[in-house]
Amino acid sequence: MTQTIRLIEQLKRQLRKLGLTYAELAARLDLSESSVKRMFARRNFTVARLEQVCAVAGIEIADLVELMQAERVALTQLSPQQEAALLAEPKLLLLAYLLINGWPLDDIVATFAIENTEVDRLLIKLHKARIIELLPLNRVKLLTARNFTWRKDGPVQKFFASQVQSEFFDSTFSGALEQLTFVGGLLSSTGLVHMQQAIDKIAREFDELHRRDSNLPLSERHGCSAVFAIRPWEFSMFANLRRRPARRPQ
Repeated sequence: MTQTIRLIEQLKRQLRKLGLTYAELAARLDLSESSVKRMFARRNFTVARLEQVCAVAGIEIADLVELMQAERVALTQLSPQQEAALLAEPKLLLLAYLLINGWPLDDIVATFAIENTEVDRLLIKLHKARIIELLPLNRVKLLTARNFTWRKDGPVQKFFASQVQSEFFDSTFSGALEQLTFVGGLLSSTGLVHMQQAIDKIAREFDELHRRDSNLPLSERHGCSAVFAIRPWEFSMFANLRRRPARRPQ
């Protein structure tokens, strides 16, 4: 649904709340009722006419936009079907991943082997999947929330675990901008909760830095990934050496 259609639908809802019929609206606008019905059916409004209808309803166009945005529910995660559709086509997954992570469309086309004709097709797929809203001139509006995450134990996360994870950790992490720190110890349940909260805080900081740096040229930014994880766990080699509880005599 385009923004114009949503705007008109929001206007109709406001008129219904006020109990204004098409006949009453026509009388106030000095139009025939059939003209008003046709205007709403075709969603054929000039800006001046839209302002007139809003004035009858006692609101402004800006109020309609605010109401429309308030009703929009941003995606915090995709459905399993949406994730599976992305995985079925690598370029679609790449495009979705880059757009969600703030890449401008022009930079994506310039950097990756996705031709303009392919971009059009892929953007339409993402639009139909309700991951983005495709605007005129191939402008893109994300429908994902700022706290968007891939579904836990979903298709993309399973893909990450089976293919991406091993490749990510196949590194010495000794480069200038790399770091891997592994620590182990004994923590209480309270300590584990505290560490989980600390991980959440670091993840939020990462997200904030990502948004801050999004204004920089692409040449000054690095594609990077980070993994923050903690769980009660013991290396299987060590766990297998643990003493087993003695069996009680029968």
